[in-house]
Amino acid sequence: MHQQEAGHVIKGIIFDKDGTLFDFNATWGAWTRGMLEAETGGDPVLFARLADVLGYDVAAARFRAESMVIASTAAELAAMIQSVLPELETGALLTRMNAAAAAVPQVEAVPLQDYFLRLRAKGLRLGIATNDAEAPARAHLDRAGVTRHFDFIAGYDSGHGGKPAAGQLHAFCAKTGLPPGGCVMVGDSTHDLHAGRAAGMRTIGVLTGPAPHAELASLADVVLPDIGEIPAWLESENLLAS
Repeated sequence: MHQQEAGHVIKGIIFDKDGTLFDFNATWGAWTRGMLEAETGGDPVLFARLADVLGYDVAAARFRAESMVIASTAAELAAMIQSVLPELETGALLTRMNAAAAAVPQVEAVPLQDYFLRLRAKGLRLGIATNDAEAPARAHLDRAGVTRHFDFIAGYDSGHGGKPAAGQLHAFCAKTGLPPGGCVMVGDSTHDLHAGRAAGMRTIGVLTGPAPHAELASLADVVLPDIGEIPAWLESENLLAS
């Protein structure tokens, strides 16, 4: 059994964002090609090199399962880009990336407004722990109309660090007053699940990101097709307060 405290029902759920609330490749696959073209100025050699570094399959317009982008912070992504385009200044690149990311239309994994209303009706406290920056993360949640449902929202730049470290998850517990054993971390990458286990939470993997079931299974209490399956699983495991 993972490090969660035995006997606790689940009273809090903390979610990753990209690949969890929003389908990763459906959201970022097509957009990334335009970003690569813009940053490389249309140079085909640089374009190909940058796509390779980012683990982006140009023909399929999607990220490969092993892509480091999937769980990276914006700063880590900027460093990958600068490995091909070292002349880019870090601050300007991050500003450009965050502004562009905030504007990207997000493809919801399930209809989010109804979903979070149902979770709130069960008395659950909710949080977001993303390796995106906080500002674009809030823009995505605002656009989906779900920001009000969250007790806690943290990006990698919110002062708690990024995943796979557990700082964001510890901060969620501090904010809500919940013990880690009464919480579950939900995500589509091993970074999410490592963070959940490090925090002493139950962990749920979802398949709306590029990572396959086999990659997530050893770190998760369960791997589900998408977040929509979580309430039924919690009920089946008698993990919700009656």
